[in-house]
Amino acid sequence: MTRIFSGVKPTGHLTLGNYLGAVRRWADVDQNRADALFCVVDLHALTVEHDPGRVRRLSRQAATLLLASGLDPKLCTVFVQSHVDEHARLSYLLECVASDGEMRRMIQYKEKAARERTRGGSVRLSLLTYPVLMAADILAYGTDEVPVGDDQTQHVELARDLAVRFNQRYGHTFVVPRATRPVVAARVMNLQEPTSKMGKSEDVGPGIVYLLDEPEVIRKKIMRAVTDSGQDVVYDREGRPGVSNLLEILAACEGGNPEGLAGVYESYGSLKKDTAEAVVELLRPVQERHRELCADPAYVEGVLRDGAEKAREMARPWVDAAYRAIGLLPPA
Repeated sequence: MTRIFSGVKPTGHLTLGNYLGAVRRWADVDQNRADALFCVVDLHALTVEHDPGRVRRLSRQAATLLLASGLDPKLCTVFVQSHVDEHARLSYLLECVASDGEMRRMIQYKEKAARERTRGGSVRLSLLTYPVLMAADILAYGTDEVPVGDDQTQHVELARDLAVRFNQRYGHTFVVPRATRPVVAARVMNLQEPTSKMGKSEDVGPGIVYLLDEPEVIRKKIMRAVTDSGQDVVYDREGRPGVSNLLEILAACEGGNPEGLAGVYESYGSLKKDTAEAVVELLRPVQERHRELCADPAYVEGVLRDGAEKAREMARPWVDAAYRAIGLLPPA
């Protein structure tokens, strides 16, 4: 059976972009067609300045939202990265295969390092090397497919390169994974800056719809979304990014086509209103289920505990094989 791995980083509250670009597909499609693992990758949240208590809170919230979004522990494995030691074990081996130049060419490293320097902070070594940890997350399970958004494709390519290089140097050990992408809304954009991704790492922002936003907050954010010059509703990602973003969001919510929807609307106002209502209705069951799960924290803890145990059992043979292949003595 095909094996899938993907994860979310607890650096901020999950957004509509996370849901439409990844989580909904995990629940609706991926967990039903494959041996799927979905992980809260909390170790990745330590690569920049952070508050420990906030990382713990966001990790729990992310796990709860994954379950609220429809991930079923009877169909897939849901766990927290730091609960499975094999991720860190394999990461060091892959650092011994990766090169400094590869790390410094990673787009997200360049962007995040520049942002840290602008703020007057130092750049942590882990920010440079975390793509290797991401590769370890994937390769530790013999993963075939990694469902990702456009901005993470480079990291999957690194995982592929490291798997091929390791196999060539030390004997066939790893499956070479491939990235898969949703057809619509692979990258939902910020409502106020439609040329920038709707990221979750920012604490606040009128252009970001969070999964736990109240309905009136969602409506207000979408009704205030930046559109473009002109009055006609046209789908043109390059020339009309604002209205195109709304069309993609509406299409993703309703299962339609952004180009086709463009011909339905004669004004930005009606498009915004329908998009706002579509998002509110899309998120309503997620928010209701989230409230139920928050009232039963023992259930969530049990899912994560069982998920980590299952993940360890799957990862250990792959990582142990890598240790033997690279030349390390087996434990006594």
